[in-house]
Amino acid sequence: MELTEGWLATPADDDLRRSYQDGDFDDAAWLPITVPGHWRSAPAFADADGPLLARCRFDAPRPAPRRRAWLTFDGIFYQGDVWFDGSYLGDTEGYFVPHTFEVTDALRTRSGHTLAVEVTCHPERDPTAKRNLTGAFQHGRHLDPAWNPGGLWRPVRVTETGPVRVAQLRVLCRSATPERAIVALRATLDSDDARTARIRTELGGVDHELDQPIAAGTNEVTWTVTVEHPALWWPHALGEAVLHDVRVAVSVDDEVSDERRLRTGLRSVRMRRWVCSVNGERLFLKGANQGPSRMALADAPAEQLRGDVDLAVYAGLDLLRLHTHVARPETYDAADERGLLLWQDMPLHRGYARGVRHQATRQARALVDLLGHHPSIALWCGHDDPVAVAEDPELVDDPKERRRVARRAVRTQQLPTWNRTVLDAAVKRALERADGTRPVVAHSGVPPHAPQLDGTDSHLYLGWYRRDLRDLSGLARALPRLVRFVSELGAQAVPAGDAAVCEPARWPDLEWDRLEAHHGLQRAVLDARVPAAAHATFAGWQEATQRYQAELIRRQIEVLRRLKYRPTGGFAVFSLADGHPAVSFAVLDDERRPKLAYEALRRACRPVVVVADRLPPTPAAGAALALDVHVVSDRRDPIEGVTVSARLGWPGGEHGWRWSGDVPADACVRVGTMQLVVPGVIGWITLDLELRLPGGEVVTNHDEAEVRAAERSRSAGPAGPTVPFGRSGPPDGPARG
Repeated sequence: MELTEGWLATPADDDLRRSYQDGDFDDAAWLPITVPGHWRSAPAFADADGPLLARCRFDAPRPAPRRRAWLTFDGIFYQGDVWFDGSYLGDTEGYFVPHTFEVTDALRTRSGHTLAVEVTCHPERDPTAKRNLTGAFQHGRHLDPAWNPGGLWRPVRVTETGPVRVAQLRVLCRSATPERAIVALRATLDSDDARTARIRTELGGVDHELDQPIAAGTNEVTWTVTVEHPALWWPHALGEAVLHDVRVAVSVDDEVSDERRLRTGLRSVRMRRWVCSVNGERLFLKGANQGPSRMALADAPAEQLRGDVDLAVYAGLDLLRLHTHVARPETYDAADERGLLLWQDMPLHRGYARGVRHQATRQARALVDLLGHHPSIALWCGHDDPVAVAEDPELVDDPKERRRVARRAVRTQQLPTWNRTVLDAAVKRALERADGTRPVVAHSGVPPHAPQLDGTDSHLYLGWYRRDLRDLSGLARALPRLVRFVSELGAQAVPAGDAAVCEPARWPDLEWDRLEAHHGLQRAVLDARVPAAAHATFAGWQEATQRYQAELIRRQIEVLRRLKYRPTGGFAVFSLADGHPAVSFAVLDDERRPKLAYEALRRACRPVVVVADRLPPTPAAGAALALDVHVVSDRRDPIEGVTVSARLGWPGGEHGWRWSGDVPADACVRVGTMQLVVPGVIGWITLDLELRLPGGEVVTNHDEAEVRAAERSRSAGPAGPTVPFGRSGPPDGPARG
């Protein structure tokens, strides 16, 4: 039975703590709350930071002989102290970790019961030394920093079992080939006495039985199940996402005492030099980050959670990074079904206090127990951006303070620190010991540093926090290690539609301070990229911010796709969808209305694209240019008979090129080079690419630039002939790479 009715709450104080757990306590003046839910969803506690005392009364049938009763909290945000019928059961910590207490004796004693919980989620005043492992919910760019997620946010349940309970079940696919899959299982069994129990496993058409002697109390049992000629689970770009039902039942004296049911997929996943392979097939990962789908995640409709997965797949993405949070089960189930890979973060972001290491490693093991059976999870990551600074240096207004913060950030990136060196190493070890079947990354966004000078994935906000959006190509040439996997890139844009959060009618006197404090706006940075003062209307500024975001995302994805596997293994834009009304990096707002960048993302992530070197932003008339043209294909089969054409147009003239040939499977091919002279016109020139596939599909690309005056100029020459792939000159000219 789920305990969803009759919950009452009030702010905690020392007097109430002494008596609120008693069954005859008078709670008539307390106010109702929703369970599961967050306390701020209740109007009476909309501004509360807790702690809160919560109570409910309920009736339950008395357990039969040899039956045991259990009280389970699927999620308390973030800490709890639990009382049942006036007796203290224990404490909890970890918002995504289920906690279970035995209540057999209490349920046998009476039929009416009182459950009392003190729920705590204290605000984190020092973002460099946090103690709550809540990640995106209390620090980061996803949500209102004033939000408090506290509450009984997941179901509260009373269940019954026989004398042996399956307290934990970990299911991991150790290896998978078309011939054989091996699944490792680990169960924690709670027995009321010493006995022999029979463990039966049903998986993929295989029935497996094990007779296991167990002692009274907690027992750890491990075993494997082999499935011959299995139907494998594949990401949607590689095949069908086949799922198998798993049932693990524990029997005592030929009667089922307890069982667990779940679904899993049989597949293997590996990562070498940031290039991912699934079932031995290499896959370039096109992805996006995703924070909590809604700020009050407990209140998110199930269709929205599943819909976000659909929106990622529709955009052509292979990967969704669940950025510094653990989502609701619907997200993982949808990803399993749709064949969308997940990068799963621990809820760790920036700096933490020294006392959290033990709790972090415990929660890392619990994360594997909770989610390890999901085939969609391809990667565990311990800690995002483990730099103990309060904010990005670029967001500090005072120049002197900005330099000080920047120096501290550089020191913490390059020198050993407790967060990166001690905490993250411990979390990584815990994840690897719990799950040896997946890649584990200690931390995200760590640049090359002493002593290994290796680093991990990169957070490259070129064109936003620093430099220009065009600088990614030069950075890749100079420091290829930084583009092995770009897990964050992007820019902010004003949300779509009427953008009510901005109150457009106030333009240009928006409530800038409110937007910065509660709705994510990084005003100084956005104003440097798309100045509000340059636009007479809100709509004009809104569109300009969206166009800038769309251009940055499209262009930088095109650069990274051309570096496919040499050295880039993939990317993840920041981010997919908002969890609350915001001026943000997301390409979908909180109501899932697309910004212009969503369509740009979808076009840049098509299975086959044609890309050229960019025109200079303001080329000089008469300047000589050489622009390489590439075709990038993620298809698993070669494409024969492809035709690529390019057209350079200007007022009163144009110049064309044409190539034809074949594109290998899963490859990036240089089609040819456009040798051209910038025409002697002052104004805009356009470059249009067209790729024609054998089935009639047409893929296009577009670039433009404004020509500036030069002392001497001459028109571009006539259109060139058709040239096979790999040649940049006439058919009898020398072949090039």
